[in-house]
Amino acid sequence: MPINPGAAEFPHRQIAAQLKAQIRRGDWAPGERLPSIPAIAEMFGVAKQTVQRAVDQLRVEGILITKPGSGTYVRGTRRRLNRLSRGRYGGFRGYHTDLAARYRQQLVAVGRSPAPPEVADAFGVPDGTELLCRRHLVRTEDSPVEVGASWFLPADTAGTTLERAEAFGRPLYQEAEEATGRRYATATDTITARQPSREEAETLQIRPDTPVLHLLHVAYDERRRPIEVAQATWPGPVTTLTEEYPIPAPTSTPDPDPGLVLG
Repeated sequence: MPINPGAAEFPHRQIAAQLKAQIRRGDWAPGERLPSIPAIAEMFGVAKQTVQRAVDQLRVEGILITKPGSGTYVRGTRRRLNRLSRGRYGGFRGYHTDLAARYRQQLVAVGRSPAPPEVADAFGVPDGTELLCRRHLVRTEDSPVEVGASWFLPADTAGTTLERAEAFGRPLYQEAEEATGRRYATATDTITARQPSREEAETLQIRPDTPVLHLLHVAYDERRRPIEVAQATWPGPVTTLTEEYPIPAPTSTPDPDPGLVLG
C-alpha cells in the first residue's frame, strides 16, 4: 500500500483515506478488529506514530472505535435520523415502530433543574429558572447514540404524571397532552454543531474533540405557547439527518419575496 511522500496530502491522511476505502469495500466489516498499529505501519512502510494519527482521525470521524486492552474496531453503520424530530410523533400521532425496534430509550432522571439558556429563552423565563426536566439516554445494541432532556413549566406539571420517575409506555408528548390539557399543534427544530461537554463525551463514548449535533425542539399549542422544550445530542460523525419533502409545482404568479437562492 504505497504512500506518496511528494503528495500535498499528509501521509497520515493518505493512510486514513486508504483504510476508509478498504472499510467501504468490505475488507473489514462492522464490528471487525483491524490489524495492530505496528502491523498497519509495516503494511504502509511508515512510523507507528503516523498510523496512530490516521486511526485517531478515523475515530473522530466515527468510522473506528478503540476498545482499551482489545484493539481498534470498525464501528457500526451510521444512525439515520429521518425528518428531524417528526419521527417522535409517528404515524397517526403514535409510536414510530421501526425506531422503537432499533433503539432503546432509558429514563435517567426526573426532577426540577435550572434551565439552560436556550431552554429558558424558548420558554421566555430567566436563565436558571427551576423547570421540570426528564432526562433520557438512547442506545442501540452496542453503543449510546443520544443524550437528551425534555423540559416543562412546573405550573403545567405540578401534581401530574410527568413528575413521576417512570416511563409511560407511550410517547411522552401524548402523556404531556393529557397531563397539561394542551394539544401539541406546531413545533420548531433547530440543529447546531458544536464540541461536546465532558459529560456528553463520556456518556456517548466519544473523544472530547469529536463534534456533536445538537437539536433544540420546541413544541407549541394552538396559541403558540410552548408546552415542551426538548434537547437531543448525537455523535456528529455517526449521525445523518434525512429530510424528504414534496416540491411544489411552478405557478404563473411570481413569488414577491423569493429570498436567498443557493446555486
